[in-house]
Amino acid sequence: MKRTVKILLMLALSSALLSGCNTARGVGEDIKAVGHAISHAAS
Repeated sequence: MKRTVKILLMLALSSALLSGCNTARGVGEDIKAVGHAISHAAS
């Protein structure tokens, strides 16, 4: 169950990353969001 949730979370974040980062600032924010999601998924 946890693995499925992690996979779905990573898919959602990667799609947001690919569609939302139009500037250098946007890339930084997206990477930060991915880091937060990974740390929350790990705990």
